[in-house]
Amino acid sequence: MNQSTSNNTLYIKTTARELGFSFCGISRAEFLEEEAPRLETWLKKNYQGKMHYLENHFDKRLDPTKLLPGAKSVISLIFNYYPEKDLNEKGSIKIAKYAYGEDYHFVIKEKLNEFMNRLHEKIGHVEGRAFVDSAPVMERAWAAKSGLGWIGKNSLLLNRTMGSFFFLAELIIDLELEYDGAIEDYCGTCTACMDACPTGAIPQPYVVDGSQCISYFTIELKEEIPQEVKGKFENWIFGCDICQDVCPWNRFSKPHQEPRFMPHPDLQNLEWKEITEEVFQKIFKKSALKRTGFLGLKRNIDFVSE
Repeated sequence: MNQSTSNNTLYIKTTARELGFSFCGISRAEFLEEEAPRLETWLKKNYQGKMHYLENHFDKRLDPTKLLPGAKSVISLIFNYYPEKDLNEKGSIKIAKYAYGEDYHFVIKEKLNEFMNRLHEKIGHVEGRAFVDSAPVMERAWAAKSGLGWIGKNSLLLNRTMGSFFFLAELIIDLELEYDGAIEDYCGTCTACMDACPTGAIPQPYVVDGSQCISYFTIELKEEIPQEVKGKFENWIFGCDICQDVCPWNRFSKPHQEPRFMPHPDLQNLEWKEITEEVFQKIFKKSALKRTGFLGLKRNIDFVSE
């Protein structure tokens, strides 16, 4: 491994820390051979539900060189979003912790653009693309491959020092770097996530039936929520954290330091059942909750309140 490859790798890892990322791992950009049959089986079982976009770009999902011709490295990054205070009190209406503050797509994309700018300044011309949950990239597979954690039984990436309350992001670049390796799986015999899921969305270890997940029903599904899951949502109206809340590894979660992820000041005392479109637009102007829209959110509130 030559000195400039080593220096570039060190620079990338240092820059990641400076930009607020908790971990940075690097993999060779190559076809994800082990993932191909898993993805195919998952789709054949219709676990994607109405998320038909997951059926598209099969090859691109597995091969980063199809997203960036000439790609050599996939840089995987972790960004913490664990809040100081859990706003989901028992019996109250609940939203996923990742949605307390500003929409992560914007916050992290800005950091990734800054990252690319710094690479250009330091290294010169580097072809690259930045992704944050926004393209057919199998982010958990890449993160696991580069040693950022292992994929848990709830299909989320788990990290030994911070659990799973974090976002994943990637830079795919045409620069040869030093590569990290995968780590072992530390789930052991634990099935806490499987046992706790009220809709039975984890039918077997490491496989999530997306079409039965509360996050799917409350965010992705655009039509009426099926009656057979009535009474099973435990008051979640946008996303769901149950399988993370019960995961023993999340006892290591520490509050994030990102001001833009702080909850909107009106969020804590919000009367969800009385929410108007005006209030929705004011509080969730920059939030991930915009994804459901006001009517979608009302549908979810009514579904858990009736």
